[in-house]
Amino acid sequence: MDMQLKGKNILVTASSRGIGKAIAEQLAKEGANLILCSRSEEQLLELASSLQTQYGIEAVGRKVDLSSRTSIDELIAWLHTSCPTLDGLVCNTGGPPKGNLMTLDEQDWADAFQLQLMSIVRLIKGCLPLLAVNGGNILTIASSSVKQPIPGLLLSNTFRTAVAGFMKSIASECAEQRVLVNTLCPGRIATDRIAELDHSLAAETSQSIEVIQAQFERAIPLGRYGQPQELAAFAAFLLSPLNSYMTGSAFLFDGGMVQAL
Repeated sequence: MDMQLKGKNILVTASSRGIGKAIAEQLAKEGANLILCSRSEEQLLELASSLQTQYGIEAVGRKVDLSSRTSIDELIAWLHTSCPTLDGLVCNTGGPPKGNLMTLDEQDWADAFQLQLMSIVRLIKGCLPLLAVNGGNILTIASSSVKQPIPGLLLSNTFRTAVAGFMKSIASECAEQRVLVNTLCPGRIATDRIAELDHSLAAETSQSIEVIQAQFERAIPLGRYGQPQELAAFAAFLLSPLNSYMTGSAFLFDGGMVQAL
């Protein structure tokens, strides 16, 4: 299926690995030009070069610290001078540290607020004028915790839910400028982040990593973890002109794991 993304300009944040990288690769396959952002400059530049060579697209890497207002402001200023229009924006961030009410301190909360929520507010506010030129799509990557909190991930549970509320709230305002906004909520997708969480839980419970993974797989009706490429294909559709009528929605991508309506 042609997703009509050839030649479109799309910004993907936190794209040096994991879900962000998978989405960038899928968009490149569809012919989109990419602006890639990450704190890992070396990995980012390698990815940009690889995608350009493999798919014949334009790809630029920019080192950006999403927890820093100054860093995001510099990115936005560069976009407004170097990229006259944007067709898509993917707001992806790394996950915050594990913890519960009694183990997380004030600084943990402040850091997560800046990275998980304010980065998205700043990115969308700064990019919206560029997206509004031709109409475009915004996609935030949240978590299945939007529907069902995950034990031990209090920061993620709190701020991912806030992101979904923010996206729902701005849908009408963005629609006035022909910009669609949606939230994608992954479950257990086989990324480095999930592997780190699984190994941490295995160490905490003195169980093998195989036992931990088997427990999670039994809770997933499809019986396995999702692959980043599977999620990326759906993300590309939501970012494409083929999505012309879905906005303000949060989509679970979890193999049926979450039982809530």
